[in-house]
Amino acid sequence: MIERHVEARVRDALGDTPVVLVIGPRRSGKTTLVRRMETDERTYVTLDDQTTLDTAKIDPVGFIRGLGSAVIDEIQRVPELLLAIKKEVDEAYRPGRFLLTGSSNILTLPRVADSLAGRMETIRMYPLSVAEQWGRRAKFLTLLFEGKVYSPPHLVLGDDLLDLIMQGGFPEVLARKSENRQQIWARSYLDSVLQKDLKEIAQVERLTDLPKFVRLLAQYSAQLVNYSGIGAEIGMDHKTTRRYVGLLEQIFLVSMAQPWYTNALKRIVKTPKVHFGDSALLAVAKGITKSRIQNDRKEIGPILESFVHSEIRKQIVASDLDAEIYHFRDYSRNEVDFVLERSDGMIVGIEVKASATVRSPDLKGLITLAEAAGDRFAYGALLYDGDQVIPRSDNISIVPISCLWQ
Repeated sequence: MIERHVEARVRDALGDTPVVLVIGPRRSGKTTLVRRMETDERTYVTLDDQTTLDTAKIDPVGFIRGLGSAVIDEIQRVPELLLAIKKEVDEAYRPGRFLLTGSSNILTLPRVADSLAGRMETIRMYPLSVAEQWGRRAKFLTLLFEGKVYSPPHLVLGDDLLDLIMQGGFPEVLARKSENRQQIWARSYLDSVLQKDLKEIAQVERLTDLPKFVRLLAQYSAQLVNYSGIGAEIGMDHKTTRRYVGLLEQIFLVSMAQPWYTNALKRIVKTPKVHFGDSALLAVAKGITKSRIQNDRKEIGPILESFVHSEIRKQIVASDLDAEIYHFRDYSRNEVDFVLERSDGMIVGIEVKASATVRSPDLKGLITLAEAAGDRFAYGALLYDGDQVIPRSDNISIVPISCLWQ
């Protein structure tokens, strides 16, 4: 069984916190993880079971009182249970009483977030990282903040790297041997979450337009988001488009990287970037196959960038690193794909290139970022499809993509 790196965080939280919520995309492995923590006292129930769901909806307070202590799977299906859990915890406060999972971000509901403040710890869980697939503990981001970069012990280049990108991280995709079977699963997954999961969290006026909307949004992945441009093609206004993107964020299909800026720079682009949460889903939404990329290498850029984005997120949640992910771009078109800002203000920049050749102008964004951040700049890495670490200054290097999971 594959070790999930967030498991240690969940067990630690259960040791001192009454309610622990594990949230992340459906089918990312949350149920498998929490079932390992089922005990005689903490029994497992799932709200995917219709009878259990109906009972919980009819009488949330009685449902929770009858459980005492439990693992409750897919809590977003009955958000009212969280208020009942608050009541139970306040009456009998003890660590590890409730372990919950959710496939949509219920913390965006103000009543929910406020009701369990100080009583609940939330841990994000994403599909498998490359490090998890290979049984490793990745420390790349921690090393960058320490100003260190080492050659990776195992290089993945060219078509082998493309295979990693195209399969993403969902366990059920990885279990399938052919690209065709993997894409069939990914298409089915998209259909399911768009038709089922979104209806659970919101009233969607144009549900039949969602598949087309997602395909349009996929064309903007790894780009500055343009709400007017996305929606115009299917007759959606700016406000509706923004709402739909927000709903897709809630079910973890996409995420937004906000712009990083500082007062030292005056002409900064302050528009967020949109990223698909999994590269296999992005490839299916864009209608891209491995052979198409091999015939036209321009197609790999956005998918590779979203793949790197997902690997960075997975590494952050699996570690003690307290950092946020941003992007940087100024009006002179100097840009850095990912800017990581640690809670103490230190900065790391990561730029992504899909080729094995790097030119000096490719480093301009990292150099501009380093100058803007000053003493806060820890290190900059330009990831490329190459096999050597090439230092370009004291705190900027050209680095193989394989370093991501070292």
